[in-house]
Amino acid sequence: METIEQNNIIDELQALSSEVSIRHKSILDIMTKLDEYNARINRAVAKSVTNCGCIEISAKKQDFESDTLEELAQKLDSHVRGNICNVCREKLEEEIGSYIFFLSSLAETLGFNLSDTIKKELERDRILGIYTMK
Repeated sequence: METIEQNNIIDELQALSSEVSIRHKSILDIMTKLDEYNARINRAVAKSVTNCGCIEISAKKQDFESDTLEELAQKLDSHVRGNICNVCREKLEEEIGSYIFFLSSLAETLGFNLSDTIKKELERDRILGIYTMK
């Protein structure tokens, strides 16, 4: 359930991103920063596996044979084993936070409200549930 405080946090971040983005005002800069932080998130996950070892990835072919979507959803696996340690969590939170900052900056630059976008996505997901097929 959303709260006014959560909406205020998103709106505040979006407004702040516009104020503090001095070097990255161009939409081209914002787009490439999103790509950069996406890569940094992926790298942090990989390092959690290869350097730290707090998590493992045990991947195999997913079994998509099922009678219902509900059964299928329960059968599918994330392939992640273990729990992310505090050091790796902190690094991932930092990278994800930067990604969210630039995402809010993109929304601001294009003139739409990120809170509204999140609400619309949440409502679609609530209505469609497992049938969103994402």
